[in-house]
Amino acid sequence: MKHYIALATISLAICGLGGASSALAESTYPERPIRLVVTSAPGSGLDTVARTISDDMGKALKQSVVVENKAGAAGIPGTKDILASTPNGYTLGLVSSNHAVNPSLNDSLPYDSVNGLTAITLLGHVPVVLAVPANSPYKTVQDLIDAAEQAPGSIDYGSSGAGSALHLASVLLETKARIKMMHIPYKGGSALTSDLISGQIDTAFLAVPTAYGQIKAGTLRALAVSTTKRLELLPDVATLDESGVKDYEYVPWIGLIGPPGLDKNITELLQKTVAGVIQLPHMKTKFDAQGFMPAGSTSDAFKQLIKDDVELSAKLVKQAGTNSKS
Repeated sequence: MKHYIALATISLAICGLGGASSALAESTYPERPIRLVVTSAPGSGLDTVARTISDDMGKALKQSVVVENKAGAAGIPGTKDILASTPNGYTLGLVSSNHAVNPSLNDSLPYDSVNGLTAITLLGHVPVVLAVPANSPYKTVQDLIDAAEQAPGSIDYGSSGAGSALHLASVLLETKARIKMMHIPYKGGSALTSDLISGQIDTAFLAVPTAYGQIKAGTLRALAVSTTKRLELLPDVATLDESGVKDYEYVPWIGLIGPPGLDKNITELLQKTVAGVIQLPHMKTKFDAQGFMPAGSTSDAFKQLIKDDVELSAKLVKQAGTNSKS
């Protein structure tokens, strides 16, 4: 994915929106509360980000931003709801990088993941960490790779579901390291984390916000992070590239979208407002504590990221093959 690509961060003060067009200046949008649909369950990383930004986003727009969860089926029902809404700026949504995976997993997807929406802005990235149980014999990434090379398929790894971002992070590891492991999909991250802690599975990628507490508590051991640079939250944990898996980079993202045909002036207002909100000092402090890496991008750059990820996800899903068990 050109995940974690160096999109230029837009640091905008909320009061600095005067550069919008004259048509926008004359617009009365928004005149009523905005519905922000989250395509995952309450308490998920996507939901946490939505609730973190909603108050400040509402203050900047001078209207309430009401978060509504519409979870299930890999986010497809929620995304369908967003894209079927009237393109007036009063229904928006947050999607994750799973949005770019769905076309490869669903031949009858009821929308175009790239052109069937208005890409507003990339909110940021959720880095993942390769972890093992605290008592695992694998102390380093190379230990894990060596074991997988000696007995292909003997190392099992979990994910939050077939085709999920956590699954594809492992597929990319297999591809880059030229190893074969056994995939065990779970129905969500909670059971996955529990089984990893107890040693029921050998390893898994976990979102940093999910794994951080367990790593600090000593119930999980972090082998490496998926970013190209070490994380401030886990400064002692090397990157996979540093650990010998050259050019490894996989960082899931979260972005703001609207229905197709959303007015360009409204899109510009929302893009600048949200890109400004996520860079406010108190907001960045919250995100840092969550392990979320705020970005902020233009609409065009975010659309290109989605397009690139759809293409790469198709390759990774194909590579995943049938090397998994239920």
